[in-house]
Amino acid sequence: MKSKFAGNRLRHMLMTTALIAAFATASAPAFADVVKIGLLAPITGPAAADGQEFQRGVQMAIDEANAAGGVAGNTFELVVGDVKDQSAGNVTSAVERLLGDPGVQFMLTGYASLTNFEIDNMAEAEMPYMLAATSQQTRDIIAPSPDKYMCCWSLTPSFDAYNTDVTLFVEKLAADGKITLPTKKVAIISSDNAYSKTISEGMKKTFKEKGWTISVDEIVPFGEVTDWRSILAKVRENVPDVVINTDYLPGNSASFLNQFLEQPTKSLVFLQYAPSVPEFVELTGKKSNGVIYNLLGGALTTPKNPRADEVAAKFKAKYGVESGTYGVGLYEMTNVYFDAVKKVGGASDHAAIMKALSETDKQVAEGRLKFDPATHLATQGDDYIPITFFQIWDGQRTLISPEKYATGAFKPQPWMQ
Repeated sequence: MKSKFAGNRLRHMLMTTALIAAFATASAPAFADVVKIGLLAPITGPAAADGQEFQRGVQMAIDEANAAGGVAGNTFELVVGDVKDQSAGNVTSAVERLLGDPGVQFMLTGYASLTNFEIDNMAEAEMPYMLAATSQQTRDIIAPSPDKYMCCWSLTPSFDAYNTDVTLFVEKLAADGKITLPTKKVAIISSDNAYSKTISEGMKKTFKEKGWTISVDEIVPFGEVTDWRSILAKVRENVPDVVINTDYLPGNSASFLNQFLEQPTKSLVFLQYAPSVPEFVELTGKKSNGVIYNLLGGALTTPKNPRADEVAAKFKAKYGVESGTYGVGLYEMTNVYFDAVKKVGGASDHAAIMKALSETDKQVAEGRLKFDPATHLATQGDDYIPITFFQIWDGQRTLISPEKYATGAFKPQPWMQ
């Protein structure tokens, strides 16, 4: 039985074919070679800053391809489905609208639903799809039957390193004499969403296994949070060596930092993802100095990976602002699709496009991109897509780990001195 998505697509295609046959003349459609690329993005809502990055990254890649004459006889057009607050209803509505457009031959996102349920929609509709979302959920969907999901491939590698490597990073800083850990206590604050909770639960497990005490364990409702003071009061009552907040929304993370600095403790502060978004520094200014965050799939702007600097420079020249993680990421994902179109010789054979996507092995801004056939995630590791730690100073992000790619060294956070 065909899914409703596949059925809708077929009906649209038949109607389009009939119309073309009925009206075919010497002045046949001038844009028959235009392929639509469907983007799922939070254009409105609390994650709109990321949505804008998604759109800019894809548009930059499309503009370059079209200016060069297209790919395999095709030029490209971007169509956007706004997932708004990422609720199931809004994501489903955006997915249905894009899948119902017969011109859409490929879809992508940074993240759409956070649980990534739309992967099943793409499989049913036989739609090539790339995402850079929560990899645990991607793996949980695909790994039991990878051949069923040849549609879908993730720029993001396994999140396992998010769960383990903050602990390893902190303990290495202590072993190198750069910080002290007098109590081995850690405060972990999270937001009630699949991304933040998965990471915070993994972190708690690793810290406990390493002999740490969780002094504060708090979770806030997903959405806008403007007042963190009651949680921070608990932090100050039982001062930890490390304070972690995994809420990924830049506005929330900025509010947390600003309120922490009203009465800071001598704790190393780690904030998940949000500081990578340019909006975070705009909201915190000089207060962001010293903040640490990490990325899986972040651009490696280092002499050992000139591709990242090249793409970042093009993004800034086009839009007048620095790219966060997703501007560069969606640009590279779009170009992976263009590689597949070139290899296949066109965009309409979705099965061939999916196979070409699966065979990707290339240097991108994030490292060497090669997919794990068992999970369809990007391969993780220092020789592929590494986990990278950054520190902010004067609005600039310095890559401080791993040493193989580092462009600078850790410096003590101002409130720790």
